[in-house]
Amino acid sequence: MQKFYIFISFLLFGSCIKAQDSSLAQLVNDSSINENSIVKGTFKATQIVNMPTIESPAKGGLQFMIMHRFGRLNEGAYELWGLDNATIRFALDYGISDRLSIGIGRSSHDKTYDGSFKWKALQQKEQGMPFSASLYGLIAYSTLKYSDKPYLNGTFRTSYLTQALLARKFSRNLSLQLAPSWMHFNLVPTEEDNNNVFAIGFGGRMKVSKRVSINAEYNYVPDGQIVTNDITNSLSFGMDIETGGHVFQLVFSNSQGMVGPAYLAKTTGKWGDGDIYFGFNITRAFTLKR
Repeated sequence: MQKFYIFISFLLFGSCIKAQDSSLAQLVNDSSINENSIVKGTFKATQIVNMPTIESPAKGGLQFMIMHRFGRLNEGAYELWGLDNATIRFALDYGISDRLSIGIGRSSHDKTYDGSFKWKALQQKEQGMPFSASLYGLIAYSTLKYSDKPYLNGTFRTSYLTQALLARKFSRNLSLQLAPSWMHFNLVPTEEDNNNVFAIGFGGRMKVSKRVSINAEYNYVPDGQIVTNDITNSLSFGMDIETGGHVFQLVFSNSQGMVGPAYLAKTTGKWGDGDIYFGFNITRAFTLKR
């Protein structure tokens, strides 16, 4: 654990690679409008909390992300209110162009590997186009071992997520996003559970100072799709702190999972019962190619 925090400190305060802030600065620049009247800086980061935003690294930009969630706050003093337990996800996202990025990640939650892409189809403009839209796709592969289920090969362990991310920056301080989502699970617990699951997410951020914003997101899964597990809708809050070159996000969520199929369809925590996971997201951007 000590090595882990040393590693984080290295990322935050020093690097042998001179970080060029162009891609992330583009995300956090709230000057809003460039010469082509394209509205920029709708969100500070590529995640609201768990939900991806329309934002992505610019062409040639590499973003490194650490997502960290401690245990539940209601675990009590023995577990130091969840701080003794943690899950973590590492991810890399690279901008192939200003509109297309690809990413890979690995989460300790269910020992899951994921690959993703994001394509910015529409861009909000000062005149004309009223919103931005990105298409996000993710494939997740769980490698968690089950000694009693040797038949769980790669096919059964794979799930898919497709999201349409629709966002509008209403002012310098307020941005909102709508995210219809479709998931496919190759394996479900029983025949009563749907392999294809639909969800819809709502999220946004409100700036409270030049470099700080308050974020919230809610993901609703209509009833009747997942009946075996007592799932709840994912509700999360966060605070973005932009410190130049990276964005630090404080997180409170009833979801422990950090990729779509996990936090959308497998959340069981209830805010009213204290099933709240505290954590953080850290993003660091580098320019590899101009």
